[in-house]
Amino acid sequence: MTAATKLPLLLQQLEQQMRQCSLWSTFPPSDEALASIEPFAVDSLQPEEWLQWIFIVKINAMMDAQMSLPQGFAIHPYFGEVWKNEADKDELLVTSQSIDEVCA
Repeated sequence: MTAATKLPLLLQQLEQQMRQCSLWSTFPPSDEALASIEPFAVDSLQPEEWLQWIFIVKINAMMDAQMSLPQGFAIHPYFGEVWKNEADKDELLVTSQSIDEVCA
């Protein structure tokens, strides 16, 4: 299975896991918060907001446009640190690691 086929499945899994952890929001953050240029928008978004409203949206848009997928990034170290003491986020961390591996 290629990255182009694995990644959409992982993003769907990530969304489901976020919903199960009550981290999925119905309403987006403000345009100002979304415009942050800081890594993971740490100055304006919660980690789960960045995943939902920036990461998932951008990766899905790239796949819809049949663009080359990004490679060589790592989201797991950040989320591993953020959620290291939250056992209910373990599945999210496994999925974030898998996303990193697919996009290595």
